[in-house]
Amino acid sequence: MSSASLRTPTHRRRWRRASAALAVLLGAGVLSAPNALADDSGPVAKTGAAATPVLTWTDCGDGFRCATAKVPLDYDHPNGRRVDLAVIKLPASDQRRRIGTLFVNFGGPGAPSENRLRERARWEWLFSTELRARFDLVSWDPRGIGRSTAVRCFATEQEQQDYYAAYPARPVEPADEPAFFAAAKDFSERCRKRAGGLLDHVSTANSARDLELLRRAVGDSRLTYHGLTYGSYLGAVYANMFPRRVRAMAFDGSLDFIGNSTGHGDEGATLPVETRQDRPRGISDTFQEFLRQCAAAGPSRCAFAEAGDPRRKWAVLTERARRAPITIDTPDGPWTYTYNDVVDEAAALYVPEYWPSTADTLQQLYEASGTTGPATRVTTPATRPTGGGATEGARQEQYVNNRDEAFHAIQCTDSDVPRSIRTYSRLAISEDRRIPHFGRIGVFEMMPCATWLGRDEDRYTGPWNAWTANPILVLNNRYDPGTPVHGAVDGAGQLARARLFVTEGAGHTSMFVPSTCTEKVKRDYLIHGTLPAEGTTCGVDHDPFGPR
Repeated sequence: MSSASLRTPTHRRRWRRASAALAVLLGAGVLSAPNALADDSGPVAKTGAAATPVLTWTDCGDGFRCATAKVPLDYDHPNGRRVDLAVIKLPASDQRRRIGTLFVNFGGPGAPSENRLRERARWEWLFSTELRARFDLVSWDPRGIGRSTAVRCFATEQEQQDYYAAYPARPVEPADEPAFFAAAKDFSERCRKRAGGLLDHVSTANSARDLELLRRAVGDSRLTYHGLTYGSYLGAVYANMFPRRVRAMAFDGSLDFIGNSTGHGDEGATLPVETRQDRPRGISDTFQEFLRQCAAAGPSRCAFAEAGDPRRKWAVLTERARRAPITIDTPDGPWTYTYNDVVDEAAALYVPEYWPSTADTLQQLYEASGTTGPATRVTTPATRPTGGGATEGARQEQYVNNRDEAFHAIQCTDSDVPRSIRTYSRLAISEDRRIPHFGRIGVFEMMPCATWLGRDEDRYTGPWNAWTANPILVLNNRYDPGTPVHGAVDGAGQLARARLFVTEGAGHTSMFVPSTCTEKVKRDYLIHGTLPAEGTTCGVDHDPFGPR
């Protein structure tokens, strides 16, 4: 996708004339000084009348502090029902030099950011010692997710797990599609029945409003933010709803924001989200890089390079897997891979540290595929079982891991998608030809959205080029299967003030692709507002197939 050509609105021209001297400093990457700002309480922001949450921090172990923020369910009725947000903080290690709060969203949507901050706050390549010294690191489970007021489509965790275990696989042939489509519709209906009205208030726009209240709650005059993957979309929505509140925002693994919401032109009615974002191309490009590096490393470091060219072996392996499942021995016993499983193994290249393990698995599958027996076909009924957890009198425990439910609740609310099932059947064929093996992932990844029953009237669909108080830094890896670099190019081009910086590595975001060089670029920007020079890049700390 090419970047959109953006007009310069009248209000932007007036602002630039009135603030010419300040704009020179901002263009150089210097953060504008905080000043007294009026509340953003316009028809889009809707936060002016909402009360600032009171955060009562308590010790929650290992140096972290936890609190619960109460925010409006519906910002059209700011004094009505409230929902809870689970918030966690790692205080700055040098309080005398503390700049403020760095809000972090780890992506998804649906990922429980509270847990992830606890796990990853001290990863030096993600949050360096200097960054942790200067900022309180704060994350939260956005509305609909995890320990916050959450979308739950099942009575118990056991019911949830039984349901997912019986869910039909991604269609490989047209005959597989009816059961898959029926299951997606059933999932949508279950979520509407159990989550009810909450589904109508979990848009990213409402999460951006929540973030604005959290900014107020910690006392920062402007927002400092680090958003990874989907977190870039949340950040872009916030930046365009509250442009004067932007101090510094680093988007790490960025989306095409127009593509994610409405699509370009008529794409919202003709292409699913992942297809119009062209994530399959990102997966394919990353896998080709995996094969290239594997061949270069040789069989001593990459098992899939043994006795033949990895590209040729991949073609043979996938053809054999189409004919019949392949069983290999694992430490947990025999494991059978369908064609979809083989493709998913190749698509899951998010963490380069695991690439040698992926190569081992592909080599085992290649070797085992030569003795595969006749093809068998397994069909799954369209009606999903309710599972043992739904029986009368069962304990109704409130499970925390609702990632799939929250993902669809948020994504299907935010994004326009085709509603005709025939569109998906047709695209499955054409996308399989365009991006062999991986094209179908984009077509079927968000299938419940085609029949989703939630709608948030307050969702945000643009424009995306509000003139922010400070420029935004967009980071992306050259080969990223989750957020392809072409999406980051498009997304950065849609923002009024953004600098794109590319790390010459493969894998998903700087969270999983350590680069001391990239961390310093991000740190200098978040602390000092210094943007990297245009055209500069960074390398990565480790070769996936090299020594560590």
